[in-house]
Amino acid sequence: MAVFEYKALNARGKKISGIVDADSRSIAQERLKAQKLFPVALERIVSTNSDTGAGHEITRMRRFFFSGIKPGEVAMVTRLIATLLSAGFPLVNAVKTVAGQTRSRRLQTVLSRVKDAIEEGSSFADSLTLYPNVFSSVYINMVAAGESSGTLEIVLDRLADFAERRQETKKKIQAALAYPMIMSVIGFLVLVILLTYIVPGIIEIFSDMEQTLPWPTLILIQVSDFFKAFWWGILLVPVLAAGGIYGIRRTTKGAFYTDQIMIRLPVAGPLIRKLITARFSRTLGSLLENGVPLLTALKITTTVTGNRVISELINKAAVQVEHGGQLSATLDENRYFPSLASQMIQVGEQSGEMEKMLMKTADLYEKEVQSAVTAATALVEPVIILVMGVMVGLIIMAICLPIVEINQLIM
Repeated sequence: MAVFEYKALNARGKKISGIVDADSRSIAQERLKAQKLFPVALERIVSTNSDTGAGHEITRMRRFFFSGIKPGEVAMVTRLIATLLSAGFPLVNAVKTVAGQTRSRRLQTVLSRVKDAIEEGSSFADSLTLYPNVFSSVYINMVAAGESSGTLEIVLDRLADFAERRQETKKKIQAALAYPMIMSVIGFLVLVILLTYIVPGIIEIFSDMEQTLPWPTLILIQVSDFFKAFWWGILLVPVLAAGGIYGIRRTTKGAFYTDQIMIRLPVAGPLIRKLITARFSRTLGSLLENGVPLLTALKITTTVTGNRVISELINKAAVQVEHGGQLSATLDENRYFPSLASQMIQVGEQSGEMEKMLMKTADLYEKEVQSAVTAATALVEPVIILVMGVMVGLIIMAICLPIVEINQLIM
């Protein structure tokens, strides 16, 4: 069975689009006509019976779905499937219904292919593995645990909670950082425009005078000439720096050392470590809560930390746990992992409630990160304004000093 993307007219003549499953184009057209839709365009997206082979199909689909599906859309779909399962819908019907409700065409097609795989005998988790760029390893393993324990709807609800909480934390941090970043960029551009276009026109008045200019004015002239001659290079420096960092991070050693530098930074380093700790604790706690074995859960969390140094630490902890050691002891030995977090995990190990302690640890550090970011942005905003005021004030002073000296000579 294949998936066809269609554009059709309904009975009222309104143009609509969507997807339909069918073995052939003619059957797809018949199904649309049965729904009182009149197709004007019908394109086959993919077929499970393609002669190119399953491996090529999966690769092609991964490329197609590499971007365009947002985590929020996956969370919403997960919540809807969980709700339908709780209402007594069979899994296939639930997935099919949700596929028809979502607005994202790409996500519609993914869900349709997942439904087909389930109908052909695959488990829900195995069907999701066809799309690793849409469904993370955490998602797939939790679904597998839910299927094996018969609590799939509960697991999907928790997955939706997990994704929504993570998106909420991310949006709060982004919102807090957006204003200072915009102010910094605008302030920098204003200075470049002032020194490149405005100041040279004003200073040109003084160049015809046979008079020694004050040193602030001479410095301003030199800076202005530099900006005027190399403004393109100044604007290009951030782009080249970003490109260089990106190139370094594409190598294994470069990525490891840059991650190490990030968590060692004086102010940002502790904040990054807290954010990674919250992400690690939330992911590990969710996996354990849903019946995923500890060793498997630890291996999965290495892919979601976003930092290779911490991932290596978790790998070492997994080896120690496999040989009978305690997770908290290994984490406590590393200076990059907060000691309070390792102590809370130790309490969870001793009490047999590590899942709850991991969730509490995640809550604690998420709140700390949000508070720290809010406090930092509240401090950065007046600093940016102060720096901009000082820079503009120096420019005005350098322009006004020669005028004051000329007035004194005339008087």
